[in-house]
Amino acid sequence: MQDFGEVQWNLYNPGKKTGKSAFTLEYACSIWSTVFSHLAKKRLGYQLQAPLLLSCVDTWNSRLVCLSKGGTPARFLIIDDGWQDTTNEFRKEGEPIVEGSQFGARLISIKENSKFRKTANEAPSEAPTGLKEFVSDIKRTFGLKYVYVWHALMGYWGGLHPDAPGTKMYNPELKFPVQSPGNLAHMRDISMDSMEKYGVGKINAARICEFYDDLHKYLVSQEVDGVKVDVQNILETLASGSGSRVSLTRHFQQALESSVATNFQDNNIICCMGQSTDTIYNSKRSAITRVSDDYYPENETSQTLHIAAAAYNSIFIGEVVVPDWDMFYSHHYAAEFHAVARAVGGCGVYVSDKPGQHDFKILKRLVLPNGSVLRAKYPGRPSRDCLFNDPVMDGKSLLKIWNLNKFTGVIGIFNCQGAGCWPCMDKSVQSDISSKLFGQVSPADIEHFDEVCGEYWTGDCAVFAFNAGSVSRLSSQQSFGVTLKVLQCDVFTVSPIKVYNQKIHFAPLGLIDMYNSGGAVDAMKFSKDLSICRISIKGRGAGRFGAYSDRRPKFCYVNSREEGFNFRSEDNLLTTIIPCEANSWVITIVY
Repeated sequence: MQDFGEVQWNLYNPGKKTGKSAFTLEYACSIWSTVFSHLAKKRLGYQLQAPLLLSCVDTWNSRLVCLSKGGTPARFLIIDDGWQDTTNEFRKEGEPIVEGSQFGARLISIKENSKFRKTANEAPSEAPTGLKEFVSDIKRTFGLKYVYVWHALMGYWGGLHPDAPGTKMYNPELKFPVQSPGNLAHMRDISMDSMEKYGVGKINAARICEFYDDLHKYLVSQEVDGVKVDVQNILETLASGSGSRVSLTRHFQQALESSVATNFQDNNIICCMGQSTDTIYNSKRSAITRVSDDYYPENETSQTLHIAAAAYNSIFIGEVVVPDWDMFYSHHYAAEFHAVARAVGGCGVYVSDKPGQHDFKILKRLVLPNGSVLRAKYPGRPSRDCLFNDPVMDGKSLLKIWNLNKFTGVIGIFNCQGAGCWPCMDKSVQSDISSKLFGQVSPADIEHFDEVCGEYWTGDCAVFAFNAGSVSRLSSQQSFGVTLKVLQCDVFTVSPIKVYNQKIHFAPLGLIDMYNSGGAVDAMKFSKDLSICRISIKGRGAGRFGAYSDRRPKFCYVNSREEGFNFRSEDNLLTTIIPCEANSWVITIVY
């Protein structure tokens, strides 16, 4: 892993590598994901809505069917909290549910709960007999490549039950977390407060390797491909009497990563609640970590905070791991705000939509017909002129997030003002914010843009504005104005204009109906033969391909077949259609 002494000097050097073996390029970050979750996320925590699998298999399947029919088939599925075998002594049948008591539940075995298993006396049905049959069935039916499941670092929120036959061999001990004064002064968290109240069945450190190995071996036997490991911050609150939080965290992280490496085919782990320095410094293999709080769809004040926090946290954490920006709803008033942020964030794309409640207009701007996404190269980070502004509460600043692709740059710009405020801030949300805010965007906002320029660059850039659908030619230092209302955003693809054969000015823009259009371009080649000049672009994904061209070409070929094209002389936008059946393509433009 990269020396941490270097990190402070390389926050804007995305070329630095962590040296970790990451599954992200082929797995979570390049494959469209959906999340089956039993959590309806509320402002104050979670409301349990356990998926009754055996009676509602059709509901689970309907979500995957709907996504496939809508043209955005899922390829990666996370089964979130709710599948495990737990007991909760703090919830009594017939009594009112106490908010937070769900975090008192404890694991009683490493297997799935009764909702995922048929009982011996159950009436015959088409429901799966267990987790393995369920996972196998959805992989086979819907073409899923990977299925992950959730578990907590200590097994479950409340840890392991000390006396349950299925967990007592790991010698769990009931301990009560102690939160630090600094943590409490920053932000109260219902999950931590509840675990402090109800206690956690802490696994004996001498048995933690055995626990993870048993759990992961069982999951592999059920055809599960990986895990999302949550509640990783719990160790710093349980370390009293265990040596130190540093040594305890190191021991647990080594056990976790060793088990993942041993039992799963690849580095198949997503980390959550793992932003403590102890966890980060001791994560030698884990390559994906959440960089934001949870996504709370019904909390209006958290939508802008979520995006801003993830972007700023990525400045540091993005040097160590691939940031995870959490899931979102596509059918939601702030859906495009979140979708554009994922497109420029260089992160995975996950949704936890309710069955049948999808906005395919938004999803198709993120997801290709084959279920892959156009992931940018690096963690999305704020532009330099945003670093010392407050895009959430100062009432005047817009947030800009930049990234790079192989041949283009991309900038997302967001109005995060007026919708929420940072936790524990005395200052309230600005009440006199104008309904619109104005900001400046420039190709110079993209760090290391020279990586994509190469030879033949004129020094100018073609800037494609997604919302307007238009192209502008600017020098690399020029800027232009953008006006946005609260919770509005826009995204700009920036492509270096190169001169070919000393006269043809050209810049690929990619699939211009996608938020990160330039992510579709994988390679370029120029050739000439007598009076004929050819520019070939290799890429992936179906849809409308666009490019800047200072002149109208003679012909356009897609995979060696001549295709029609449009040329808009007012802004020099050249477009052609790539058919749906073409997952990969070579476009040849002849002048």
